[in-house]
Amino acid sequence: MRVIQVDADAPGAAVHEAARVLRAGGLVAFPTETVYGLGAHALDPAAVERIYRAKGRPAYNPLIVHVAGVDAARALSSAWPAAADRLAERFWPGPLTLVVPKAASIPASVSAGLPTVGVRVPAHPVAHALLAAAAIPVAAPSANRSSQVSPTTAEHVRRSLGGRVDLVLDAGPTPVGIESTVLSLAGPVPTVLRPGSISVDALREVLGEVRVGGDDAGGEAARPSPGMLDRHYAPSAEVRLFEPESRDAALAKASWAAGEARRVGVIAFAPASAPATQVIEMPRDAAAYAARLYAALHELDAAGCEAIWIEQVPDTPEWAGVRDRLRRAATAE
Repeated sequence: MRVIQVDADAPGAAVHEAARVLRAGGLVAFPTETVYGLGAHALDPAAVERIYRAKGRPAYNPLIVHVAGVDAARALSSAWPAAADRLAERFWPGPLTLVVPKAASIPASVSAGLPTVGVRVPAHPVAHALLAAAAIPVAAPSANRSSQVSPTTAEHVRRSLGGRVDLVLDAGPTPVGIESTVLSLAGPVPTVLRPGSISVDALREVLGEVRVGGDDAGGEAARPSPGMLDRHYAPSAEVRLFEPESRDAALAKASWAAGEARRVGVIAFAPASAPATQVIEMPRDAAAYAARLYAALHELDAAGCEAIWIEQVPDTPEWAGVRDRLRRAATAE
């Protein structure tokens, strides 16, 4: 794995080298504003297959295609909805993926065999420069092994994927920290398939009616969007969620577990008195929490924690993306 340090304000020659690797069918990990993506030429089936092999990703979990602008996104759709232009004007470049009817040029492997494809114009300057230099659509799920915690730094990519990647562009931590909101425009009513930092309320300001869906399929049925598997975004440690009102009891259990010679981590909003545990205090602002969450999980995993106890976040619209990630990371009771 080659890692090249990149200045986000002046990406320079590294971006052109990465573009060459992508056009040749290689894999490049690069920062977006959400997480680091594992990119490959989206119209090259062999390159797309390398993504699935590198991640150990099931074929029924589709990929998001990243492009440099609205015109490039429109070219990937067989029927570009008028609503997509209104959303693009408001939210692109940015952490919003639109699921639309796909063009014939999109390989079936990108869309898990479905007639739709997710497209996005990322806001990170390195991602934007890379897409402009490559001049191709780039399929890019998160740059980690399937179902594990997504990477927000190049070091996270290295630890998860190692030599499976040809090149990594390292521009430091990603600012948003959780994956994009995914909105399907393929049906009669726009439907959020995966919550993210762009809330349902913000989408409704543009479109009016928007419903929240997802979790319709199970087993090996094709998903219309990434992020819909029951177990996802998960560290190696078992994850237990606790409500704020049961905080004292939960911390007591965590301390007891640590006393039984287990490595235990705690993620909470306030300083926690939990002897023998490793405690990470989190911000109370939803955006700041999201930016910190995956790094905190990686930190506790790297410390060898066998269990992580996490204080549940508020059940309000701005926290929906974080709540979704915590729910999928949590160990089933």
